[in-house]
Amino acid sequence: MPPRSPHTLLPIEVTGMSPVAAPGVRDRLRIAIQKNGRLSEPARALLGSCGLSWRESPDKLFCYGDNAPVDLLLVRDDDIPGLIDSGLCDLGIVGRNVLAEQAAERAGEGRGANFREWRALGFGGCRLSLAVPQGWDWQGPAQLDGRRIATSYPALTRAWLAAAGVQADVVVLSGSVEIAPRLGQADVVCDLVSSGATLAANQLVPVCDLLQSEAVLAGPVADLDPTLAETAQMLLRRIDGVMRIRDSKLLMFQAPRAAVAQVLRLLPDAEPPTSYPMEGEDMLAMQALCHGVVTWQRLEELKRAGARGLMVLPVERMLA
Repeated sequence: MPPRSPHTLLPIEVTGMSPVAAPGVRDRLRIAIQKNGRLSEPARALLGSCGLSWRESPDKLFCYGDNAPVDLLLVRDDDIPGLIDSGLCDLGIVGRNVLAEQAAERAGEGRGANFREWRALGFGGCRLSLAVPQGWDWQGPAQLDGRRIATSYPALTRAWLAAAGVQADVVVLSGSVEIAPRLGQADVVCDLVSSGATLAANQLVPVCDLLQSEAVLAGPVADLDPTLAETAQMLLRRIDGVMRIRDSKLLMFQAPRAAVAQVLRLLPDAEPPTSYPMEGEDMLAMQALCHGVVTWQRLEELKRAGARGLMVLPVERMLA
């Protein structure tokens, strides 16, 4: 099936769901996410944690927001920057690598991109790395002069080579980049790396990172229409709240007044605690929101410092 143009209108057949309208006539925020792929489920989970729910169209290309004016468009990740650029979508959850590659591509053509990163989302981490065959004595970018570099990210690769003052041939491949040196198609590769296992299996070693990537919330460079901007700000507040409590725990304990300073020194990742005097005792009942991992070792250190009755509670929601 040929890829759709970012400007293709997508028909919606579910009763009560409006078809995708032209830019500038909408009052509902539209977010593009991957239909399939490694960012698809985490993106849905993040938005679900923000209290949003949807009804999905029969063709599974559109989700109509039930409890907020926020709809989802399910597309290929490569289409997301273009959909934002054209105004057919307001926001998108996409890898920084995809966003940066398409921005670099437009810059190379002498035109600007009407999209930018709004928020890093903390999942889907990877890096765009230059990898050379095992046995190379890597001394720096100058070794790439006159070499062939296989990559699926030609714009970022060319921009990096230009910044390094290196003349090299960029061989554009859409997949199986790591095998290119073994097939004689290239001397080195520039590709996404997560664990590095695929590189190792092809006798390649990463030597230089061009980009640290993760899932990001992307949006337009210009301001959204006021109606959509209000909904977008609501969504951003909820995303910030979800991310803030991702590894957060509420720590409750009691401590003698004289031990409070020592106890708090053991909680450098906590927000200023709330404390209440305990009747008839020189003790304080305290609670603090900790943004790091509260391990058994930390609890034991707190107890030795004078805290007692330590309880660690999960934090389900928080809105600053």
